Amino acid sequence: MRVVTRPDFDGVVCAVLLMDALQVAPPVLWVQPSDMQHRRVDIQNGDIIANLPFHEGCSLWFDHHYSNQPEIPVDGVFKIAPSAAGIIYEYYRERLDRDYAELVRQTDRIDSADLKLDEILHPENYPYILLSMSISNHDPAEACYWEHLVDLLRTRSMAQVMDDPEVKRRCRRVAATNIAYESALKAHTTLVDHVSITDFRGTDPVPDGNRFLVYSLFSDCTVNVKINYNEETLASIKVGHSILNRGCNVNVGKMLSAFEGGGHPGAGACRFARKKAPDYLKRIVKILQANAPVTNS
Repeated sequence: MRVVTRPDFDGVVCAVLLMDALQVAPPVLWVQPSDMQHRRVDIQNGDIIANLPFHEGCSLWFDHHYSNQPEIPVDGVFKIAPSAAGIIYEYYRERLDRDYAELVRQTDRIDSADLKLDEILHPENYPYILLSMSISNHDPAEACYWEHLVDLLRTRSMAQVMDDPEVKRRCRRVAATNIAYESALKAHTTLVDHVSITDFRGTDPVPDGNRFLVYSLFSDCTVNVKINYNEETLASIKVGHSILNRGCNVNVGKMLSAFEGGGHPGAGACRFARKKAPDYLKRIVKILQANAPVTNS
């Protein structure tokens, strides 16, 4: 039996809850959504998938992404919700050994981008938000840190988690990285009508940092599109509604399902061959400029 999830804060908390409730031993199998979509993951009987697209080989599946809605009944729970962790917490609450209520509440807020301006501008003053930002690199070499966080959140108080030497080191790095990221956003972002486009294709390494910061820097935008090259042959596009200027009507998850990706109504991502980048970017921006709802109809 393995927990299979993605390396973000919601995924880490999903692993915490599932490993506690079901007494699953580490390690976690950390997977990118596009790898699941393209059938590059060896899913085995007994696996529990969370916060990822469905795979018929698993024994249980928990997810909340609009674009992943199942067409047939599945074992587990699918529900549109602020976080996948919240679904798991509700399902297994009576079997958990610890009180994870505040951890789950904060995960709901972070994953659904339900944040205030001060939390965006000064994450260092908000432990849960700062901790979530320490999971910024999706390189598989970072798996030891993700596993470390799972162990800490299962066994320590939040104050003790934030006092852990490795967590403190990474959180200090987050603060420094966010300063540099602000400069990178200003240098590589353009505004087209109400759409801000952050183009990091010419940067190496790709700048990373506070994913909400762009909304405060470009307050006229209602949606941001970020494109970059993340491997030798691949490109990725991330799209998110502004959480400070809520005027985007496009269902992002539904839109990106047509571009080899998916996500939520307010945010999503896709990853694809680099040669498709100019066409995909042009078409996505055109849809967002039109600002008409993208639905199942």
